[in-house]
Amino acid sequence: MSKYEVLYIIDNDVADDKKTEIVNKFGDLIQANGGKVTAIDKWGTRKYAYKINFKSEGYYVNMAFEAEGAFVAELERQMRNNESIVRELVTACE
Repeated sequence: MSKYEVLYIIDNDVADDKKTEIVNKFGDLIQANGGKVTAIDKWGTRKYAYKINFKSEGYYVNMAFEAEGAFVAELERQMRNNESIVRELVTACE
């Protein structure tokens, strides 16, 4: 298994309990596919460098995990299909 980090932004208009649900959903998805979540760092609400979809703030979450390389594409697909996720970026770590 390789180590990865995913930084994603949740739409700030989403309720706080729904944000927690989304974070748990992606953590569970990683574990269900044989991966392991090593850290979840909720950065909270931050301003964007530029407006995205006419909004200037979002809720940032950084998650470190271990998984097989083939799973990363599935995680990205799941995040793109979630309407509450504004942006996501998965990077490989050493």
